[in-house]
Amino acid sequence: MMSLAHPWLLLLALLPALLMVRRHGKQAGDAPVIPVGHWLSGLPGVSSSGQATPRWRQLLLLLAWLCLVVAIARPQHVGEQIQMPVSGRDLMLAVDISPSMDEKDMVLHGRGIDRLEAVKRVLDEFIDHREGDRLGLILFGTEPYVQAPLTFDRETVRTLLHESGIGMAGRATAIGDAIGLSVKRLRDRPQDQRVVVMLTDGANTAGQITPDKATEIAQAAGVRVYTVGIGADSMVQRGLLGTRRVNPSRDLDEDLLTRMAEMTGGRYFRARSLPELEMIYDSINQLEPIEQEGQFYRPVTELYVWPASAAIGLWLILLATRLGAGLRRKADNQEADHG
Repeated sequence: MMSLAHPWLLLLALLPALLMVRRHGKQAGDAPVIPVGHWLSGLPGVSSSGQATPRWRQLLLLLAWLCLVVAIARPQHVGEQIQMPVSGRDLMLAVDISPSMDEKDMVLHGRGIDRLEAVKRVLDEFIDHREGDRLGLILFGTEPYVQAPLTFDRETVRTLLHESGIGMAGRATAIGDAIGLSVKRLRDRPQDQRVVVMLTDGANTAGQITPDKATEIAQAAGVRVYTVGIGADSMVQRGLLGTRRVNPSRDLDEDLLTRMAEMTGGRYFRARSLPELEMIYDSINQLEPIEQEGQFYRPVTELYVWPASAAIGLWLILLATRLGAGLRRKADNQEADHG
């Protein structure tokens, strides 16, 4: 919608009418004499001597004045109400992409899918629910790296997660380094809003920082760590001699993950199936709720440039016509002198 920032300035539009009152009693064709100083006497369409001014110039002068008054009243276009991003969490997702995540012990619609595919499917919905949070993504194997820095752009985080592949970060698992890098990315953010959700299916087998040391760093920095251990407890494995039941999660260090979570004020979750993984991220959503109320604003576009430009254009026309008339009079006077 259209509005004026200073509507009371429109009262200045009445100034010509006040000048007309002062002009009352003079000859109809006389121009108004403005008693505000000699500095206005040179303006186009203004007379300080009472000399008659053509009616069309008076109208252009009035129109220019009205445009100028509208410009200083600051017309604006106010857009539709937009909700600003709410002040939520700074949440870093740390996802294990070591080769063990290729184990197909998760079941979707009766078929086996690998652990990373299950994580992508569940995190897709989790990311969708975290409106208002700054989300970041760290992928780790032998070394961790930042796939997506903290951002409100959830769609980009989702896309970069889906583009991740098993083994991209090496064949080992550096849990301590992943937590250390997460804390490094979160330590400059506001306190009480720093959260790490780390998902792995193994134990720490690489890295320069031990998980316990990384946990101490996270605890000192006020970062809550939620750990998720993924992998089924048993699955049937086919071989040359037939089938056998194995534990695909035998390398999962649950004691370490539990200790890391408890020391930082988070929780450890165990995901043995896709439904359990979905319930875990639902629980994290409840433990780290989103602020529902956010601030609203309306985008404002300033439009004063248009009436201001029109006023300047009209004044230039008046100035050009006045100069032209002056040159014509000068030429006529010169011809009269020669004649």
